[in-house]
Amino acid sequence: MTFKLICFDMDGVLFDQRNFWMEVHKVFGTLEEGKVLTETYLHADYEKLIEEVIGRLWLGRDATPYYELVNSLQYIPGIAELFAHIKKEGYMTAIISGASLAVARRVQKDFGVDFLLANDVRIENNKFTKDFFWPVGNGHDNKAELVKQLSKLLSIPLEQITFIGDSQNDAAAFKIVGTSIAFNTDDDDVLAKATHQVKAKDLRQLIPLL
Repeated sequence: MTFKLICFDMDGVLFDQRNFWMEVHKVFGTLEEGKVLTETYLHADYEKLIEEVIGRLWLGRDATPYYELVNSLQYIPGIAELFAHIKKEGYMTAIISGASLAVARRVQKDFGVDFLLANDVRIENNKFTKDFFWPVGNGHDNKAELVKQLSKLLSIPLEQITFIGDSQNDAAAFKIVGTSIAFNTDDDDVLAKATHQVKAKDLRQLIPLL
């Protein structure tokens, strides 16, 4: 079967870091409080997490360190070869990630991704505002719903879609697509839910599976 659409998570899959927003906490010096807030609200009350982090901890901060972080993130090895193969085969691509839309736009600029679905903070006059757009939220069922929407929009059956991820946030999407690939993860539960596994941190190893 030819897969017409390939969907990617970003953290840990296209980029070496596991949690982009924690990296933002590091550059803003709010890591310890950020960890507590994330553990408390990520799955229990995502809107409260946004209110506390975006609307309080980061409100009004200079966005320069944020943009510097976006541009400094390291790609996983083999990404250029992977996307060259994808382009050659004519597959469509999408990013579905709870990380930043700014990061997704960097991948789109570098490798020509077709669709971007990611969370986004509004920055005005180079300052963080309290506005945060979260179509993906914390992942989980939201990612699966977004895959369904793309399937309908593009008239591509779910069985002709593959999803590449590394965490529990990708598990619901794994269940509905034709092929799911657990990439660069040691989470046994995630590995068990995927139809394929690539444990090595090398995106070129995805090519034979596509």
